Amino acid sequence: MNRPDPDALLDRLQREEAESQRGRLKIFFGASAGVGKTYAMLQAARRRADEGIDVVVGIAETHRRIETAALLDGLDVLPLAQIDYRGRRLGEFDLDAALARKPQLILVDELAHSNVHGARHLKRWQDVHELLDAGIDVYTTVNVQHLESLNDVVGQITGIRVWETVPDRVFDGADDVTLVDLPAAELLDRMRDGKVYLPQQAERAVRNFFRKGNLIALRELALRRTADRVDAQMREYRADQSIQRIWQARDRLLVCVGPGPDAPMLVRGAARLAASLRADWIAVYVDTPKLQRLPDARRERTLNALKLAAELGAETATLAGNDAVAALIGYARVRNVSKLVAGASSRSGFTRWLRRPLGERIAERAGDLDLTLIGAPRESDASVRRSTPAQAPGATRWAPSASGVRRPPRMAGRW
Repeated sequence: MNRPDPDALLDRLQREEAESQRGRLKIFFGASAGVGKTYAMLQAARRRADEGIDVVVGIAETHRRIETAALLDGLDVLPLAQIDYRGRRLGEFDLDAALARKPQLILVDELAHSNVHGARHLKRWQDVHELLDAGIDVYTTVNVQHLESLNDVVGQITGIRVWETVPDRVFDGADDVTLVDLPAAELLDRMRDGKVYLPQQAERAVRNFFRKGNLIALRELALRRTADRVDAQMREYRADQSIQRIWQARDRLLVCVGPGPDAPMLVRGAARLAASLRADWIAVYVDTPKLQRLPDARRERTLNALKLAAELGAETATLAGNDAVAALIGYARVRNVSKLVAGASSRSGFTRWLRRPLGERIAERAGDLDLTLIGAPRESDASVRRSTPAQAPGATRWAPSASGVRRPPRMAGRW
């Protein structure tokens, strides 16, 4: 069961070989300007220089912050390239000079920066990509509002659209991400003290983008995005090491969606549970050969349930396999899911024995996975609500005796 997958092993070896020829990227990541990303990057670079590493500062935006500028002393700083643009000469990171110098480590601040027209690349992250391909390690900085996937979210929170963005694949592909965190109150104090912007700029910034509520929301986004990255690294490590045991480092739910009429209710219940636990959740359907023969209407019901799950914030997946329980548990272990959610069956008696509910079959094989069953209204209960008590299907009528004691009616036939 724990034998490594040969294809996965080969893929890992090829990946490691490619990585050994390529430079390493380290991102200093923060919620907003002023949290200290450039300062932290320069401090780390000075430590590497003290270790004997050849360090060059390609570009570092100090924004006239005295403490940050002081960290440049003693470091080799690359002159900026001068590019003519609309009658002006503008300084820009000199990619060609950096490639010719080819240090072991280069600092390229503000990854989301758009280059001046006339530079080789439109974006600074493309410059960084070329440096990495040349085998040069890079330190850089980026704010959470510059990640492409969060651009609309940040715009809704702050009311300000950020136009310079970095593709998420660049962030996710970094070898190391260091979160530079600062509480909103401390950042506002730094702003008022003139340690982020000049006084006139700081006053305008506090009235607009740097409101306390905005900063708290951006900080949460940065923390969550960093946690997502760490979680992805953990799952990759577990896959590389063929680890089957669940690591309960973070709550993640997996809800088993089927073609039954209660699927929407189950999805909504899982959404509420995930919200109460503040957990990620995945809605999964296993398309077995038996289910493939279902009428189109029932298969459409499953697709609608998965669509509902996606609208409620779930990741969705469709698996194929002969054994639905094995497929669900196997996928749960790959994704390091901490809790499985399934529907509780209302069947009883012979029908329950003839066709055992999915939840019971999962419980037998779940091992260290927690299982939560969400119940649906019993068909008989629904019938009772629609009928008079004397006509309720499935209900046993109890007749009164002469003494007033209720007794069961006489049953005809043999047992």
